[in-house]
Parts: sequence; structure tokens; C-alpha cells
Amino acid sequence: MISSLRGTVQHAGTDSVILEVAGVGYAVAVPPDVARTAHPGQELFLHTHLVVREDALSLFGFASRDELDVFGTLLGVSGVGPKSALGVLSGMTIDQIAEAVADENPAPFRKVSGIGPKTAKLIAVQLQGKLQHVSQASPAAGAAPAGVSEQVVQALVGLGWPERTAVDAVRQVSESASDADRGAVQPLLRLTLAALGPAKTGGVRG
Repeated sequence: MISSLRGTVQHAGTDSVILEVAGVGYAVAVPPDVARTAHPGQELFLHTHLVVREDALSLFGFASRDELDVFGTLLGVSGVGPKSALGVLSGMTIDQIAEAVADENPAPFRKVSGIGPKTAKLIAVQLQGKLQHVSQASPAAGAAPAGVSEQVVQALVGLGWPERTAVDAVRQVSESASDADRGAVQPLLRLTLAALGPAKTGGVRG
């Protein structure tokens, strides 16, 4: 089982990356926010899930362990395959997923491509009691203060970035930023915009 990969980004598409590890290139399906912040030549670490089928081996990668855990939990729901589970994590944050499940609200899941009303209802019901560790998780070490991160996310959304992309980008940048940079809106916003990349920002705005 390949549970994680750390290597150099060789290529980043809209929903996948090729990560070179010890001379071997691994094609990994990832949420769009990971693909957007992955730049060729940079090092990238992913928590991964290997899906084994008769005709293929497929890798799915995530920036956080919580996302990987939710992905695995989604795969346990009747009618949810790897692509659908990735679709849920591409369109919703793990907090939004946990909230929808806690409220037994299938509506947010119906907005995900490939998930119909019946499957959405099954997700909301079958995930009951399985996401407490996600919704009650304490802030990670190195995270920006809630007020600062919220303001940066709002600024990015105002610039045209999807909320999920903004939330995940701020989290990732905060983990490597200095205490001073993660503690103030302007420095953290500047660093996050640099990580998202100007070329890709234009694509989102358009």
C-alpha cells in the first residue's frame, strides 16, 4: 500500500499531478486546489490512497490526513466510487462535509457531479457518527489565527478564487509561514497569492 508520497512535481493538470519519487513518476489524482498550487520543480507531499482494480492501479492524493480519512470513509458508502469521493472533496471542505452529515442534509452532496439524490442521501445517513474526529479536530500546529485566516479567505474569494481553494491554500501556506507572517492579514495574503500563482489566478477569475 502506498500511503504517502514526497517528491518533485513534474506536471500539474487540473485534477492530477505527476510526482517524481526516486526516479519514478507517479500519476496521482488530486483535488483541484492541490493541482492549482502544485508547480513543476517544487517539492510536494501527499497523503495517498491506492485503489486496486483488475485492470488498473489508481493513486489519489490529498494535502491533509483528514481529507484522506474522509475519502476512505466516503468509499464505504454504497454507490460512491473513487471519482465520486474525490468529487465531494473537490467541491466541499471537510468541515462542510461534517456539517452536512451532522445535519443529515443531502443537498450539498447533490451538487457534486455524478452523485444523484439517492446516493447523496446515503452519504448523509451512512456517514453518521464517522466524522467526529474531523469536526472536533483542534487547530493544527502552525495554523494561522482564525480571524486572520478568515479575512484572507474572504479576500481571495473576492478576487475570484473558489472558497474551497482559498481555505486549503491558506492552510497550506500557514504551515510553512513564520509566526509573524501567519499572524497578520497582509503578509499571509501576499504569501498565499504567490503560492496560488498569478498565471492560474487569471484562469479562475475568467
